[in-house]
Amino acid sequence: MSIKAIVHGAGGHMGQILCRLLIEHDAMELADAVDPFGGTVEADGRTILKSLDEITQPADVIIDFSHHSCCPSLMAYAEKKHLPVVLCTTGITEEEQKTVEQAAKSIAVFQSGNMSVGIALLRRLAREAAQIMEGCDIEIVEAHHNRKLDAPSGTALMLADEIKKVRPEAEYVLGRAGEHKRTPQEIGISSLRMGNVVGDHTVILATENQSITIQHHAQDRALFADGAITAAKFLIKQKPGIYDMDDML
Repeated sequence: MSIKAIVHGAGGHMGQILCRLLIEHDAMELADAVDPFGGTVEADGRTILKSLDEITQPADVIIDFSHHSCCPSLMAYAEKKHLPVVLCTTGITEEEQKTVEQAAKSIAVFQSGNMSVGIALLRRLAREAAQIMEGCDIEIVEAHHNRKLDAPSGTALMLADEIKKVRPEAEYVLGRAGEHKRTPQEIGISSLRMGNVVGDHTVILATENQSITIQHHAQDRALFADGAITAAKFLIKQKPGIYDMDDML
């Protein structure tokens, strides 16, 4: 029996890729496509709905690639329908995160700033390197296409948060300008927005006499949709709570 998924944010670039993969998938299917910001007609001929309240098809899970401002309404709907949510949206504010945490008391939520297994590995490597190379300077550089709205990327912040586990005194510096000396506890985060870059993340750890560079290059946006589908399969078997890539792996 296939898993029926609602795609929220179906009109966006990632949402369209996800819809196409679900239509072609053997073990999952597209229940309904929703986008509060509008969109085009989907590949199988169906029209994208403008509201979750317009959904008529039964579903097992919601996969969200919309906008962080949709979190409160999305979580309220998921709680009402008792549906787990794979939350792929980045840029979520503290207030919006509270609605996610509240919903997770009654439904399962998978939340990740990046749905790539490779990024999960990069996080681990960066944390281990930061722990071993005591006193090194750490810089994170991320690059994305010119249509991306949030900066720094959710993934860059995930990397910084992972490093902070072994560098609790770390302070994030977003971009760098002016005339002032770099402090030892800084983790610098720089953002590039250009062309059609899918997603590049680089962690640089440097001492006075050596440096280590760890990189991840996303070559096709479909990898994020694949990760979301894998997360959905994992999530429908879980109890209420918030899960991430580490839990799945």
